[in-house]
Amino acid sequence: MKITKLNLINFRNYSNVNINFGDHMNIFIGDNAQGKTNILEAITILALTKSHRVSYNPNIIQFNKKKCFLKGVVKKEKIISKLEIEMTDEIKKFKVNKTEIRKIADYISYLNVIIFTPDDLEIIKSSPSVRRNLLNIQLSQISKNYLNTYNEYNKILKTRNEYLKILFNNNIADKNYLDILTDKLIEKAIIIYQLRKEYLDLINKRINYFYQQIASDDELEVEYLPNIEINSYDNESLRKILKHKYKKYYMKELNYGMTIYGPHRDDFIFKFKNKGTDLRLYGSQGQQKLAIISFKLAEIEIFKEKCGDYPVLLLDDIFSELDIKKRNKILKIVGDYNIQSVITTTDLKNIRKNFLENAFIFEVKAGTLERK
Repeated sequence: MKITKLNLINFRNYSNVNINFGDHMNIFIGDNAQGKTNILEAITILALTKSHRVSYNPNIIQFNKKKCFLKGVVKKEKIISKLEIEMTDEIKKFKVNKTEIRKIADYISYLNVIIFTPDDLEIIKSSPSVRRNLLNIQLSQISKNYLNTYNEYNKILKTRNEYLKILFNNNIADKNYLDILTDKLIEKAIIIYQLRKEYLDLINKRINYFYQQIASDDELEVEYLPNIEINSYDNESLRKILKHKYKKYYMKELNYGMTIYGPHRDDFIFKFKNKGTDLRLYGSQGQQKLAIISFKLAEIEIFKEKCGDYPVLLLDDIFSELDIKKRNKILKIVGDYNIQSVITTTDLKNIRKNFLENAFIFEVKAGTLERK
């Protein structure tokens, strides 16, 4: 899978720009605040329908403009797909080959991406919701079943939480309806637990290989931490555990007015296998960054296995705070795959020339691009 063309109109600091990408490494070079990351953000929105820059200025549409357009051409084997997103302050419209797509679930997966940004350190440092969000984004790209199930789970969860509040305030409310909602929630939860566990197991088969290639440190692994005790992930075992939890803690949930147990409270951690230490507590910032990069590299083969093609790899300012050896080790790993990458950096210093021979290099200045 490759993105061959990108057209941005009234997006961030780009009034109207067209980019033709190379099949392998594409490097956007320039000073900070010139618009390099905006290119990666545009590709991310085109793929996922939303930005990865949660904490960033939400004003995606240029000042004094009513709408913006993101257009891209994606090639997967011999299939060409023309993607378009039109955004106003109120709505987003999605088109594939000029046909409007109503459901996001039917749009996502035309362009698969894996993205690394400096903010990804928050995956380790921040709250469990950040790690769950990572799982949700990646699994939604490779499994329509996951995306649909996750959306249905959240709808049932919202209704169940609302009804718990009704039960708390109204003694004559029908508890049977809550039981029906609980059973529906459990069936969706089972699928989410199983797919998350499978995904993290696949990560664990690969993550330490990449970490050792870059860092040569202790063995790295991830550990799935559901907020219920799970001994087996088969349907009946999960169903039994969840039914028991909801029955046992009914009064607690009633008093809280919310559903306490389920995959909406999941977590996972990065840890050194031999020491058994959590990187959030005991890892240096450098170790944490390399752990996240290794996680993202481990995802490449999973996407290939599940989707039949490699994703587009987006690497934002990946070289900052990395020494020369680690920079080139990462580039070698990326180059060894038949994968398209889009990389932003402030300079090309100390990068081996052979990595740049077939690269498309773009210079970015104040919302303008020039191919070098």
